[in-house]
Amino acid sequence: MAGTVDSGDTAFMFISMALVQFMTPGLAFFYGGLVRSTNVIAIMLQNYISLGLVFALWYVVLFSLSFGESLGGVIGNPFTFGFFENVAVRGPLELHGNVLIPDIPGILYAAYQGMFAVITPALMTGAFADRFRVGPYLLFVTLWMFLIYGPVCHWVWGGGWMQKWGVWDFAGGIVVHATSGFSALASLLVLGSRYTPKHLADDEIEVRQQPHNVPFTALGTAILWFGWFGFNGGSALASNGTAVVAALNSQIAGSVAMVGWLSIDYFMGKKPGLVSACVGAVAGLATVTPAAGFIQPWAAFLLGGIASCVCYSCVELLSRSGFDDALDVWGVHGMGGFTGTALLGLLADSPLCGSVATAEPWCVNPGTVTRSASQFFLQLACVSIVSVYSFCVAFIILKLQDSFCQVRPRKSEEENLDATHIGESAYVTHKSDQQLLSSDGSEDDSEVEKSDGLSARQLVRP
Repeated sequence: MAGTVDSGDTAFMFISMALVQFMTPGLAFFYGGLVRSTNVIAIMLQNYISLGLVFALWYVVLFSLSFGESLGGVIGNPFTFGFFENVAVRGPLELHGNVLIPDIPGILYAAYQGMFAVITPALMTGAFADRFRVGPYLLFVTLWMFLIYGPVCHWVWGGGWMQKWGVWDFAGGIVVHATSGFSALASLLVLGSRYTPKHLADDEIEVRQQPHNVPFTALGTAILWFGWFGFNGGSALASNGTAVVAALNSQIAGSVAMVGWLSIDYFMGKKPGLVSACVGAVAGLATVTPAAGFIQPWAAFLLGGIASCVCYSCVELLSRSGFDDALDVWGVHGMGGFTGTALLGLLADSPLCGSVATAEPWCVNPGTVTRSASQFFLQLACVSIVSVYSFCVAFIILKLQDSFCQVRPRKSEEENLDATHIGESAYVTHKSDQQLLSSDGSEDDSEVEKSDGLSARQLVRP
């Protein structure tokens, strides 16, 4: 019945919201482990800034711009749901008496979508790692959310022109991965490569670019993968079979892509490592995201294999082209989301699942998208438009920013952003009491033993 909520679906979506929120700290660990030890705090802070700043903007106006009453199919009315006004707490989200999202409280849907908004700009930080000052980053994220994320979210999910055109994006291949990935690519043209001292030999340069903490990256991958069950599974917006298949497809695609990435490394003459396994898994998860709740498990298996080949090739291509995408954001997220969105048109269920009334029990999401050549070209056109739009607008934002403020730190500061810009260090070695006592050479072990029970402060002589 209209106006009611289902307690089971509400509980499921509440947990999914928490899982997606947990992904942004996971991303911070994933990226933090891949950068140099002197720039760990800087990139993790950028992720946490997104967690705070973006959700504040989401509450104030961005949710309304994304899902409010459509203004010409381009953007939502900022006054429809601004400050979460008119967002029901005990009933579903409604607009002019029409239920937009059934069975769960409107406030829960708003919060759940806010977690998607939070992680999207954070994904970009891996591309321009070590090259963005904190103040300009705050401004860039704010402008990016208003000019790119808000409009694209409305076009695809909020009743905008692409949704009316017939495009499908289950959990963010267009809205999340394509926007962030191609914006990240644009940032490389403006910010350039990371600074490398000219006197360094090739082997020293290679050492500088190695991950400083692989366990951090593995931990981040575990958190991201765990959260992806809420990201993709939760996008069914109900505790049902579609949610289960979406979660299963995420697991399958991530697993196959991980194995595929390691296999490519092996055949390329490289030693398969933990970082490769982590990056491969994320590539598979990103690629299956737009299709997770619309395809059969066999298609997710196929997408995982395709993801490892396409994303790996794009990472290599960009690297050999001289672009310094530090943590492979464009190749993994941008092209992963692009590929999964386009191939959805070919891998979705057959037309037998086109009607809910006549659908077979094996249909994943009856009454939604079915595979056809026309759907493939529609999907391809929409993701291409969004990719070009994101690239161009992000490039303009950064160019304008760079013309009136210093976006990139000075070369001398890039060596240790944690110290020069943040004032913190990821790794501090504290002296023991014994070291403190013997630092001036005046205390020995016998004196320490005699002074048992005294504090270190009492022991140190003036």
